[in-house]
Amino acid sequence: MERTPIISQERAHRMVIRLAYQVLERNRGAGNVVIFGIWHSGAVIAQALAQQIEAVEGHAVPVHDLDVTAYRDDRARTIESDAVVNDIDVTDRDVVLVDDVLFTGRTARAALDAIVHYGRPRSIQLAVLIDRGHREYPIQPDYVGRVIPTKHKEQVVVEVEAGFAVYVEE
Repeated sequence: MERTPIISQERAHRMVIRLAYQVLERNRGAGNVVIFGIWHSGAVIAQALAQQIEAVEGHAVPVHDLDVTAYRDDRARTIESDAVVNDIDVTDRDVVLVDDVLFTGRTARAALDAIVHYGRPRSIQLAVLIDRGHREYPIQPDYVGRVIPTKHKEQVVVEVEAGFAVYVEE
């Protein structure tokens, strides 16, 4: 499989910084913000986003990992009792969902279903590092690091182990 680098680690880091400022501007600070990173790569990006927000605001923002597997509509629907952590309450909070790549919108739709199990948030916003189009659901991100038009058969991979680097695989 051919792997073509399209965004360097340095550029991806600058994108996360820009996303942090956009989240702060829209929400008039981070006092009411809680961040959920969609497992796996989205969770790593969510941590980086929260660190940038903390660097600007001077205080930590709650960050949680979100496993949406049980809420997917393209898999058998089996929500287990331990799928929702009961000590998280998002009632009247501004929730920012974070994912690495937005493609069909199925994962984001599943994340919306998962979030409402934690309460009734004031707002739910979506932040993605890469928006590659090809939606199957009418879902649009509120914050985008970069829009990258791709062919449907291509795959965009965000490597999160040592910084963020973005590749396209055919």
